[in-house]
Amino acid sequence: MVENAVESRFEIDDSSLYRRICGLRDKNLVAIEKILDVRIIPRGNTLIISSTGPGTEKANRLLHLMGDYLQMKDKAYEFDDFDIRYLATTIAAGGNIDTDELSRLKISIPETGKTISPRTLNQARYVSAINKNPITFAVGPAGTGKTYLAVAVALGHLLAGRVERIILTRPAVEAGESLGFLPGDLIQKINPYLRPLYDALFDLLSFEKVSKLIEKGTIEIAPLAYMRGRTLNRAFIILDEGQNTTVSQMKMFLTRLGNNSRIVVSGDVTQIDIEKPRNSGLVNAMKILGRLEEIAFVEFGREDICRHPVVEKIVAAYDHAEKKGQKG
Repeated sequence: MVENAVESRFEIDDSSLYRRICGLRDKNLVAIEKILDVRIIPRGNTLIISSTGPGTEKANRLLHLMGDYLQMKDKAYEFDDFDIRYLATTIAAGGNIDTDELSRLKISIPETGKTISPRTLNQARYVSAINKNPITFAVGPAGTGKTYLAVAVALGHLLAGRVERIILTRPAVEAGESLGFLPGDLIQKINPYLRPLYDALFDLLSFEKVSKLIEKGTIEIAPLAYMRGRTLNRAFIILDEGQNTTVSQMKMFLTRLGNNSRIVVSGDVTQIDIEKPRNSGLVNAMKILGRLEEIAFVEFGREDICRHPVVEKIVAAYDHAEKKGQKG
C-alpha cells in the first residue's frame, strides 16, 4: 500500500453480487479507480480500497450503492460503462443517489415484456414530472433520453387506457431545410423529421404493432403546422426538437391541450436551427412559463448522456469552444 494511504475494506458474502460489482475482468473496479483516484485490490470476497485523499470513503459509499442498485435489478443485470461512470462521477462530486427513486419509476410495456427504468436522477425526475403534470418541458443535450423516455411513458399511458392516442410532432426545420425540399406526400415528407420518435416506438413495440396503431390512428403523425384549431382530449402529445419552434408556434401548440391529456416538449437550446434563434419558442417558454405550478421544467446535463462515452466529451468540447468564442 502507498504510505499515508487511508485504507478500508468492503466485504460481500454473495458471490454473484461480488462478481457483478467487480465486472468482467474487474473492469468496473478499473473504472472506479480512475474516476475516484483510488486503488482497489480484490481478495476473496473482499475489496481492499486505499487512497491518499478522500477517495477511500467515496469508493466505499459507491460500492455499497452498487450493491443496493443490483439488489433491485434482475439477476442477469450487469453494469455497463455508463452506469459506472454516472454513479462514480456523482459520488465523486459529493452527490447522493437514491436507488429507490431510480427503481420505483419503472415503465412496463406488457406487449413486449420490456421494462424501462430511469438511469439518472434527472431521468427519474423527468418521468415523475410527466406523470404528475399536464405539461412537461425537457431541456438538454442529445443522448440524455428525453425523447425515448417520453415515448415510453406515452406507451405506458396508452396501454393502461389512461389516454386514447399518442400524437407525435416535430417542427420541420433542420439546418435550413423545409418540407418543400423533400419528395412525396405529406406523411412521407414529415417522416424523416419524426425518425427519432419512430426509432423509440420500434424499440419498445414490434414493427407490426406500431404499424397497426398508426393505421388505426391511435398513434398519429401530426405536423406542427397542421395542429392549429384542434383541441386534443385524452391524448399524449410529444413535441420533439421544441427549440426549433417559433414563439407563436409554441403558444399555438401548448394551447391545444384538452381534458385528460399530457404534453411533453423536448429540445436542446444549443441546437437552434431557425433563422432567428432569439425567437425560439422553447427559449421563450422557459422564460415566461417557469412560475406556473402545472408546468414542469427538467434540465438535463452532460452527465445524463447515455450514448457512447465519447458523445459526452464531444458535447463538452463544443460547449468549451462556444464559451471561448463568446469571450472573444
